[in-house]
Amino acid sequence: MPTSTPRPATGRSVTASPTPRLRGHRLSQNDLSAMQHGMHCLLYTLLGAHPDEADGVAGSRCAVWAPNARDVSVVFDDNGWEHGKNPLHSSDAGIWSGFVPGLTHGQAYKFSVREPNGRVEQKADPLAFHSELRPKSASIVYQLAGYDWHDQAWLKHRERTNWLEQPVSIYEVQLGSWRRPRDGRTFFNYRELAHMLVEYVRQLGYTHIQLLPITEYPFDGSWGYQTIGYFAPTSRFGTPHDFMYFVDYCHRHDIGVLVDWVPAHFPNDAHGLAKFDGTCLYEHADPRQGSHPDWGTLVFNYGRTEVRNFLLSSARFWLDVYHVDGLRVDAVASMLYLDYSRKAGEWVPNPYGGRENLEAVQFLKDMNTIMHGEFPGVMTIAEESTAWGGVSRPVYTGGLGFTMKWDMGWMNDTLRYLQHDPVHRQYHQNELSFRMVYAFTENFVLPLSHDEVVHGKRSLLAQMPGDYWQKFANLRVLFGYQYTTPGKKLLFMGGELGQWTEWNHDHEIDWALYGHPSHDGLRRFVGDLNRVYRETPALFELDVVGDGFRWISCDDAANSIYAWLRCGRNRDDFVVVVLNCTPVPREGYRIGVPQAGYYVEVLNSDAAIYGGSNVGNLGGVYSEPIAMHGHPQSLSLCVPPLSTLILKPVKASGAA
Repeated sequence: MPTSTPRPATGRSVTASPTPRLRGHRLSQNDLSAMQHGMHCLLYTLLGAHPDEADGVAGSRCAVWAPNARDVSVVFDDNGWEHGKNPLHSSDAGIWSGFVPGLTHGQAYKFSVREPNGRVEQKADPLAFHSELRPKSASIVYQLAGYDWHDQAWLKHRERTNWLEQPVSIYEVQLGSWRRPRDGRTFFNYRELAHMLVEYVRQLGYTHIQLLPITEYPFDGSWGYQTIGYFAPTSRFGTPHDFMYFVDYCHRHDIGVLVDWVPAHFPNDAHGLAKFDGTCLYEHADPRQGSHPDWGTLVFNYGRTEVRNFLLSSARFWLDVYHVDGLRVDAVASMLYLDYSRKAGEWVPNPYGGRENLEAVQFLKDMNTIMHGEFPGVMTIAEESTAWGGVSRPVYTGGLGFTMKWDMGWMNDTLRYLQHDPVHRQYHQNELSFRMVYAFTENFVLPLSHDEVVHGKRSLLAQMPGDYWQKFANLRVLFGYQYTTPGKKLLFMGGELGQWTEWNHDHEIDWALYGHPSHDGLRRFVGDLNRVYRETPALFELDVVGDGFRWISCDDAANSIYAWLRCGRNRDDFVVVVLNCTPVPREGYRIGVPQAGYYVEVLNSDAAIYGGSNVGNLGGVYSEPIAMHGHPQSLSLCVPPLSTLILKPVKASGAA
């Protein structure tokens, strides 16, 4: 069975991770050598600003990588932000370090860097743990030690869990626009959000929350995808300890926390990583390699050891220090291909003349090996939109090592199919059935993410065809199909409410829809889908292997009906799924089934409680010994209009 990369024998458990060691160790020669020539994933214990004492004087031990700088000093309130008053000392490895008296927890600071041309630029600390609230841009000294975690039971459970064989239902959230306060503040605090979000996702039955990037970013409109602080949770919602509380609270209520992580590119803001010491340090100097044409950002130089170590340390940091349960890695395709979004002559081939970014490939393999080896039970999930092979296969078999990969093909094909008027769907039957040709080539997540409800694409509900009733029924079909086909599940916030408008990061989702029957029915349906999904092993146990799925019928284009089996590890553990993609109810519709007995209607998306027309099978139906679809038994069903049916056999009297 395909699995995530296994934990090496020497791997260290996350539960043993001692955050007090973040006290700024002195840089040894071994550290310096590993930073330059080897692999060092603990840069956050060495670089940055760490509160300390020297000769009884409180201050911070500071260190920064700036190999081409003429000189570097630390500027903050006590020295009037004047260059040279608190200079750092350089090493052969390009690390400037020293003790800065008076720079203590909570104080803002920057590194003042004199570039090779003599120009002085004030830079935020690349390894800062906290930052000023935008539009201010200084780093803030923060003592991470001291938070009292209470999630040991969750972490131990996570270590023993293979998520590929468990229900994974992800609620994707942008914290700044999920809910907004009414007291004049722009945002809620991480702690407030923890209580509200956990209550809500538990009501709806989700297993995980996935946060759009919370790594510090300067521009709200980037949604966090243009990161400045790779080691700092954004100050928009509070302090690092507040974010620790958020994760801890989720874990104490059995909710996992995934975060978006963006190693593909970074913004060119003057206080950030761009030309950090006056030269192209983190990025390539050649714009054919170093600039991203789509986003106006800069591309990391994965071939430089110090840059790889910076990113590897960042990935490890969130799992180590904040106990997050996984990383969703953004824009992986843009990392893998040197010609991504570039025309001929606008990119540089690899040494073998190919388009593959071999250095990025090795970086991703290293990252996944380290994450899975040291933190068993965490997930790494790739947003990868091409046919690159083995994205979610172990590194030791030649794969990239991700636990899972977003199935962008499923998303595109499914939305395109459902956007057709139902009368035309008979001509597009294979747009849904085609997915099963490749469904087990990777470990897939089925995403209905934020990207599908922005930039003029409209909300999911608004994308559905038909009148008011049909739009809701079609959306229930979409969700029903998502939850009953192989793959883990992801829905962006607001989809469960049936928003009419696109997501807007400047406003909260449309909570005013609460109390409207059709919208309440849709939200209730999503909650029941999650409940049935979590309670039905046949819907998740064999999610990533072919034994978990069998078509009953996928070629009834005239009626736009599909039927299939989802199977668990036990041969007799299965459910029957029927999808009707037209608004026409089908009486006496016969499908073959492998066992005789009574089939209870576990879920019917057309039930009145969901806003449907209440057509169905009065709770269930007995099989008949009439052969159909290669099975000795069959069911004569009343298939509701625009519906998903889930039926489960009980009192089975035999098997095929």
